[in-house]
Parts: sequence; structure tokens; C-alpha cells
Amino acid sequence: MALGNQGKRQLVPQAHQALDNMKYEIAAELGLPVRQGSEDYWGDIPSSQCGKVGGEMVRRMVALAESSLAQAPQQPQG
Repeated sequence: MALGNQGKRQLVPQAHQALDNMKYEIAAELGLPVRQGSEDYWGDIPSSQCGKVGGEMVRRMVALAESSLAQAPQQPQG
């Protein structure tokens, strides 16, 4: 993730690489000139484009969570 995120607690540290991969995959789909391993410098990218990457990441994570919830066995209530 971005260098500014250093020192912040992550809820699932093991997900860091997967989230980073997703970020760069989406950036590539949007045609942004960034590459993985570029020290996360996105200073030349307009904030609107960065926001599109973040927004798409959230959409995909929500879809994954919904899919996971839909496949989970239902617990009896009561």
C-alpha cells in the first residue's frame, strides 16, 4: 500500500499483497501509468484517477464479501 500507510494497523496483514495486486490491476485496467514496485509514487496521477482506483477496489471487495456471505451456511436463529 502507499508509503503513507506505514505504521498504521491493518485488520488482516496477510491481505496486504492481495490488496496491492488488486490496486495495480485496476490501475492497469484504467490505463494509469503506474507499475507495481514503483515505490507507490502516484504524485503525477490526478486525484480523480486515484479515487477511481480506490472506488473500484471498494466495489470489488463488497462484491467478494457479498458472495462469501451468500455461500456461507445459514445459522439457525433462536
